[in-house]
Amino acid sequence: MATPSDEIDSLIQNHPDWRGEALARTRAVILGVDPGIVEEWKWMGSPVWELDGILVVGNIFKAKVKLGFLHGASLDDPHGLFNGELGGNQRRSVELSEGDTVDETAFAELVREAIAFNARKRADAAAKKTAGRKAAPKKEASDV
Repeated sequence: MATPSDEIDSLIQNHPDWRGEALARTRAVILGVDPGIVEEWKWMGSPVWELDGILVVGNIFKAKVKLGFLHGASLDDPHGLFNGELGGNQRRSVELSEGDTVDETAFAELVREAIAFNARKRADAAAKKTAGRKAAPKKEASDV
């Protein structure tokens, strides 16, 4: 059975044009940001990169390569890389057309922002869980 990384390799190889190259370049940037990033293959054919939750979902289309950040609307984008899904309140994407290049340093910053967002979200969830346990009243022997 093929691993998620094998599936992504195959997707890139099956698109030997600019789209495969764009996905391969951005994949290398994503994986280079943190050694803890895990590649997944979800939704019947989408590369997904995760660390404490989904960071980026990649897709190859006829005329573009789309790199969707699951919580992009919550991320700082000082370099203005987000150019897709701008109207929503959760996702944002970096969409590349033929001839487009991406500032790899700025793209890596976005990935780091997504990692930090996921870490904060996980820490907040853990804190709420801990607070909920502390807030629950203890049962007295006479209550049982």
